[in-house]
Amino acid sequence: MPRVKRGTKRRAKRKKILDRASGYFLTKSKLYRSAKEAVERGLKFAYSGRKQRKRQYRSLWIVRIGAASKLNGLSYNQFIHGLKVAGVELDRKILADLAVRDAAAFKTLVEQAKGALA
Repeated sequence: MPRVKRGTKRRAKRKKILDRASGYFLTKSKLYRSAKEAVERGLKFAYSGRKQRKRQYRSLWIVRIGAASKLNGLSYNQFIHGLKVAGVELDRKILADLAVRDAAAFKTLVEQAKGALA
């Protein structure tokens, strides 16, 4: 097999890492080994952050729905249970949006949930 010295490939690989590390503090943006470790660490946090974002949004929606349903005289779990019994299949994202933007529509949903519970 022919001998390969990897001139341009090595440079391109290192350049890619250092470009990703631009903006990092001190040697993490200048020296390849430090930059590589920092970039790998950052990518690990970015991966887990994409999972956490979904959890955080769901908990935000639950807080908003709970606050709006409390204003209309139901707790969060009673409201969700009432909607399930009534056969209303809206997800929490839509319910939270209604709670924030359209209080009248949310109030009708609360009345439906109360009617289904009674």
